[in-house]
Amino acid sequence: MLSNPDDLARWHEDGYFVLPGFNAAAQLEAVRARAHAIVSGFEPDDSISRFSTRDRALVADTALLASADKVRCFFEEEALDAAGRLQVPKERSINKIGHALHALDPVFRDFSRGPGLARVAEAVGLKQPQVWQSQVIFKQPHIGGEVGWHQDASFFVTDPQTVTTFWFALEDATLDNGCLWVEPGGHRGARGVLREQFVCEDGHLRMRPLDPTPWPDTAHARALPVKAGTLVVFDGLLPHYSGPNRSPVSRMAYTLHVTDGRAAYSPMNWLQRTSAQTVCGLD
Repeated sequence: MLSNPDDLARWHEDGYFVLPGFNAAAQLEAVRARAHAIVSGFEPDDSISRFSTRDRALVADTALLASADKVRCFFEEEALDAAGRLQVPKERSINKIGHALHALDPVFRDFSRGPGLARVAEAVGLKQPQVWQSQVIFKQPHIGGEVGWHQDASFFVTDPQTVTTFWFALEDATLDNGCLWVEPGGHRGARGVLREQFVCEDGHLRMRPLDPTPWPDTAHARALPVKAGTLVVFDGLLPHYSGPNRSPVSRMAYTLHVTDGRAAYSPMNWLQRTSAQTVCGLD
């Protein structure tokens, strides 16, 4: 729901808005418990990779591509030593779970849809919302990795650009544990240009530079500390990042990346669906 009449104005001006109290405590507890259960049942094997936005070579192409229509765990970059051995307990080692929780897991499927979400999507112009990706991001205590400046549209190119991020705070996000930072208004005008595209070519993934517009610095960024239960919605062109978590408190979040079915989805995007795999909606 859009409870504040200024939300849509902020959406157009700043490229994002914040909806405190969007999810009830019982909903948050259910998805947190389910996420921890998935990690508890996870047994590492050769198909599992660590995850890093600083060094994408650490993320095996095969592991990432294989997760498109599955539920897979990825390690924190600092959870493993140079030989690939865990340096922390398994439950504190996972960077994220992705990327089809919304389609395959009943608890996350229920959390990822409903009339409230559908109304938000319609309000921001998504007439035929399609959920391509879902992920739980743990931001583990002490070793939670930095996520550098980027635009989510780089990973879900459509013509015209429609990808929109729904970011759910499953726990409090603070300045200490790695809350989101955004560049207000960075989705429009001269700065609202797609800087790079994450493409898949012959089974190999790479980030292809598109435009040299520099990323913002902290002087032009805004921190978004929020309480658990908050929903942050932002435009796919909006530059954003989150710092590392060196605090003793985790910062769990859940994200959905949603496009409009009326737009053409790029065949070069890393995440594709076969004809047998339907793209879920929000209701």
